[in-house]
Amino acid sequence: MKKEQVVHCQFSVWYPIFKKHTIKSLILPLPQNVIDYLLDDGTLVVSGRYEITQTHTHTQNLQPEMEQSPEWKVDWCMFSLTMAPEFPEFTSTVLEAINALGGCVFPKLNWSAPRDANWIALNSSLECRSLSDVFLLFKSSDFITHDLTQPFLHCSDQDSPDPVISYELVLRKWAELIPGGEFRCFVKENKLIAVSQRDYTQYYQHILKQEQHISQAIQDFFSQHVQYRFLDEDFVFDVYRDSQGRVWLLDLNPFGEVTDSLLFSWDELMSGEVVDHQQQDGPAFRYTTSEVTVQPSPCLSYRIPRDFVDLSAGEDAYKLIDFLKLTKSQQEESEEENPPQ
Repeated sequence: MKKEQVVHCQFSVWYPIFKKHTIKSLILPLPQNVIDYLLDDGTLVVSGRYEITQTHTHTQNLQPEMEQSPEWKVDWCMFSLTMAPEFPEFTSTVLEAINALGGCVFPKLNWSAPRDANWIALNSSLECRSLSDVFLLFKSSDFITHDLTQPFLHCSDQDSPDPVISYELVLRKWAELIPGGEFRCFVKENKLIAVSQRDYTQYYQHILKQEQHISQAIQDFFSQHVQYRFLDEDFVFDVYRDSQGRVWLLDLNPFGEVTDSLLFSWDELMSGEVVDHQQQDGPAFRYTTSEVTVQPSPCLSYRIPRDFVDLSAGEDAYKLIDFLKLTKSQQEESEEENPPQ
């Protein structure tokens, strides 16, 4: 995998090519001060929220909120009240884009979405209605941090200079997708060699019953809309097959270890000779065949932040307090927006 291949898989590169076959999206340049904020290893408090920082100034108005709970024994002389940074122009631009996409969006950066951070959202979803929703997910995601700091980590041409990246916030119109309808497709030398169930940790009966129809629909989509149209001959693309049988393009990824190979191994994919005895012709098609083989989701490993580990060891309670205050603030805002009838 070359650095050039990673560059070609940026959303803003492939989206214009396949715009007719994917979900409507808007791409916004990410200001440097926003990038700095996302990379700041400080609190989880998002822009527009109060933030607690370590100091020797006594802050009376914070103390009562936690005094009611005997479990919290905090030296409030160590805290002061500050504000998270604000981005008024960027906030206005993002809100306008969200409204243009129907009021709910799925956020991502040039390559990755914060799929490892859905646990932190109140509804355990990547659905966002405001910039603060986006920030909360992004600041909690290792995938996003990887995009911002190590996008070329697994490239073979490490001796060559890194290409200059213009980071972007991608907002995609929110769509309720059934995980059992998502598939990852592997292309080598412009040939579709393998297809894997995307959510391989679960068993979906309809995949077993419709195996041939699903495989053929994906092959037809590839040959009619994708093959020979992308900038590289080796790549990975994700699709969604809806209830009407139509196939939609969801994402493109580099053909290499940075991309999860799911039910295949990269050794067999790299060789180009994927063996699948069940599939006589066409690409190898693998999926979870029974409930016996159901596995835990790989993203579960991201659900215990380092801050929580530090807290259990008595090392760092500050970030957890920030998170609890943010959660309370969001709940209060939700109650104000949706008063009881």
